Amino acid sequence: MQSKFVNRRAVVIGGVATPFLSNAVSALEDAVVPAQQDVVETAIRNTSSFRSRSWKHYFDTLKNGAILADTKSRALHFWSEDETVYKLYPTSVPISAELTRLGRTKIIQKRVGPSWRPTPDMLKRNPEWPAFVGPGPQNPLGTHALYLSWTYYRIHGTNDTRKIGRASSNGCIGLYNEKISELFELTRVGTQVLLI
Repeated sequence: MQSKFVNRRAVVIGGVATPFLSNAVSALEDAVVPAQQDVVETAIRNTSSFRSRSWKHYFDTLKNGAILADTKSRALHFWSEDETVYKLYPTSVPISAELTRLGRTKIIQKRVGPSWRPTPDMLKRNPEWPAFVGPGPQNPLGTHALYLSWTYYRIHGTNDTRKIGRASSNGCIGLYNEKISELFELTRVGTQVLLI
């Protein structure tokens, strides 16, 4: 019995790692014992949500490039203006609906080594937080930040990699530092952004 469980788990993990194998994961649904059903359902949900998308469903044009931040699938999509570059990154998303802002905005500023100041609401919720954190390993914005036209909202890196793939932010979209560095180079002031 143990070897069957390991073999099924290997297929489920393979399905998560390789979206093209999601059909194989779906085929396992009937063969999985009830105690393992939640693992398979999670794998199927994650596999289907972290997939490439067409920009045409979300933007009229790719002028200045486009970013789609999908808060449900915890993924960020980027398309270059000339359509030669498409990137898909895992993200962190806001911890609650009250902190989540959805809609259209754009990048208004880019900063390497950003400093961070918690918002007044953050300080009310967390009075023990510092009022200012300069660039460096303790900074919650990581190594790079893309400032949006909405006050206090950013797409930024994180020095706490456990946050990626989770609902863990106070409103921003977070990426691994190496991924925000790459996105930083691909974007420009004026890049359009849509959060869904």
